[in-house]
Amino acid sequence: MRVAFVGKGGSGKTTLAALFTRYLAAIGRPVLAIDADINQHLAQALEAPAGASPPPLGAHLPEIKEYLRGDNPRITSAAAMVKTTPPGRGSRLVRLGDRDNALHQRFSTVLPGGARLMVTGPFAADDLGVACYHSKVGAVELYLNHLLDGPDEYVVVDMTAGADSFASGLFTRFDLTFLVAEPSRQGVSVFRQYREHAAEYGVPVLVVGNKVHDGADVAFLREQVGVDLVACLRHSPAIRAMERGRPFSLVDLDPDDVEVLRTLSRHLDAQDKDWARFGRQAIWFHLRNAQTWANRATGQDLTAQIDPDYVFGPAQVTTGVQDG
Repeated sequence: MRVAFVGKGGSGKTTLAALFTRYLAAIGRPVLAIDADINQHLAQALEAPAGASPPPLGAHLPEIKEYLRGDNPRITSAAAMVKTTPPGRGSRLVRLGDRDNALHQRFSTVLPGGARLMVTGPFAADDLGVACYHSKVGAVELYLNHLLDGPDEYVVVDMTAGADSFASGLFTRFDLTFLVAEPSRQGVSVFRQYREHAAEYGVPVLVVGNKVHDGADVAFLREQVGVDLVACLRHSPAIRAMERGRPFSLVDLDPDDVEVLRTLSRHLDAQDKDWARFGRQAIWFHLRNAQTWANRATGQDLTAQIDPDYVFGPAQVTTGVQDG
C-alpha cells in the first residue's frame, strides 16, 4: 500500500510520516519511506545515521530512466522518458520486497529500525533560478509508476507542502492520502483545497489532527472537517524531543499516541488496491503532459509510448517483465 502525508508547511506532516514509518517497521512490515519534500527533513526525523543518506533520486534521473525503460520498444531512449511515462511490455518493474533490486541497491538505504529510505534531494546550486522542484519529484512519480507493491508492503511519502502536490500527477499514485492539520483556520484551509482537487480524481483523503492540546482543539477540527477526521495526535513531550533531535523510539510514546498510528494503519489497510485506476490515471496524465509540453520538449510523439495491451498490476510478474 502507498500512503502520502500532506499538509500546510509546519503542520507536522514530516513528523507524522516518520512516526508512521517507524510504526510499520516496528510491527515487522516491509516499508520504504520517500522524502519528496523540497525541505529534506525526513532522514533527520527517522534518525538516519550521519552520512547514510542515499544518492538523491532527482540528481540521477537519466540513470533511473534508463533502468526503468528496460527494453520497452515504445521508448526510444531515456531522454524520451518524462515523469509521466507509463510502463509497458519490456519495461522494468520494481517489486518493493526485492531488496536486491538494482534500483533499491543504488538509491535507498536501510535505517536502524529496518525501514528503507529514498530521497529526492534538495535544490542544487545549478537549479537556482532555472529549475522547479517538480523536475526532481518526477523521479518519485516514475518510480511509483513502475512499482509493484504487494500485500503488507508499504511506501510512505512525505510530500511537498500545501496544494503544490497537484502540480503533477504524483498525487494520484497513492492508495490513501493523510492530510495533517493543526487546529486552526489555516490548518484546515489546506484540507478543503486538497479535498476539492482530489475528489475529481477519486483520490481518498483523510485528516489527522496534529499539535492538539485539549478537547476544544478536537471539537474545532471535527466541526471543520467532519467524518474525514480519523485521529488526533497530541504535541507530546516525546514528539517534541524527537523533533529536537534527541534519541527517540516508539516506546517513548504514550499509549494514546501509539493508538493513533495503529488507527492510521487500519485505515490504510482497509483501502482497496485499485490497479485499474492507477493505470487509467497514469495514461491520462501522460497524454495531457505529452500534448501540453512533452512532445515539444522531446521532439517526439510521446503518446506512442502508451502500450494499449499493457495491464497494470502484479499480473505483469508472470509475463516475462524483469526487475533485475
